[in-house]
Amino acid sequence: MRTGPASCFNSGMRLDDVRDLISKHAGEATPIVDGAVISKIEHSGPPELSTTGTVLVLLAQGAKRLAVGDQVHDYAAGQCLVASVDLPVSGHFVDTTPESPALGFALTLRPALIAELLLQANTMPRPPVERDRGSTGISVGDASPDLIDAVGRMVRLVERPADRSVLAPLIERELHWLVLSSPHGVSARDLGLADSGVSRVGHAVRWIREHYTEPFRVVELADLARMSQSAFHRAFRAVTALSPIEYQKQVRLQEARIRLVATPGDVAGAARAVGYTSPSQFSRDYRRRFGAAPSQDAARLNEAGGAR
Repeated sequence: MRTGPASCFNSGMRLDDVRDLISKHAGEATPIVDGAVISKIEHSGPPELSTTGTVLVLLAQGAKRLAVGDQVHDYAAGQCLVASVDLPVSGHFVDTTPESPALGFALTLRPALIAELLLQANTMPRPPVERDRGSTGISVGDASPDLIDAVGRMVRLVERPADRSVLAPLIERELHWLVLSSPHGVSARDLGLADSGVSRVGHAVRWIREHYTEPFRVVELADLARMSQSAFHRAFRAVTALSPIEYQKQVRLQEARIRLVATPGDVAGAARAVGYTSPSQFSRDYRRRFGAAPSQDAARLNEAGGAR
């Protein structure tokens, strides 16, 4: 049997260890580190609209399906997802039950830390990789044993509060580097580079999310991204799988849905609040997105919430 440093390095935590730790500690109030979350999902449900953030996700048990525009991403236990842009997605866990819940770990990726790591390592980014027509700002693939080990050590800090303030930032740094060194590294590098295409699209995405109620001209977003209008259109769709107008529409409808859950009878008010000037257009878009009229969908969501 091989001994020495290499075997010691490879004897880290495995996926089963991570699964057991998350199952044991999910739901506890104390965070591991700012931006790190563990979760246990015990029920499957219909797809829900949300946003990804810029994030690393490791699934320790279960399976999930995400749709970004017309692109679908499936990932399961032992796989990770990296999102380099904050994207509106429709997602749901598959075949989850209280006896077999989905268990996951998520860490917000920080552009400033990525940039610092690239500089510290004196590592220039790889040559730009042309994205496939169907690719987005999301990457899915198998997690390496080193990444699984690092996630496990991060989650285990829930049991070691005295060590958390010192070790959590170190493991967070390690996880960022492991992402950069992985097949997901191309888009993750772009997140840390101020002049990359992903970063430029990210500026436009943030503007839309912060001003989603306001009309805009695409040429203005292209100027914000410091790109020509045609190049911006191509880059935005390549990264988000949506046009800028489609992205804004998804954000508006998501926000309207949240408002309608709180005030189900005020459909016109929700439409105005998110920037729609035509209630009929709002109702058409809403039905197309969620499969039911706004008032019906809100009633259904409230009934489902009350049943839990």
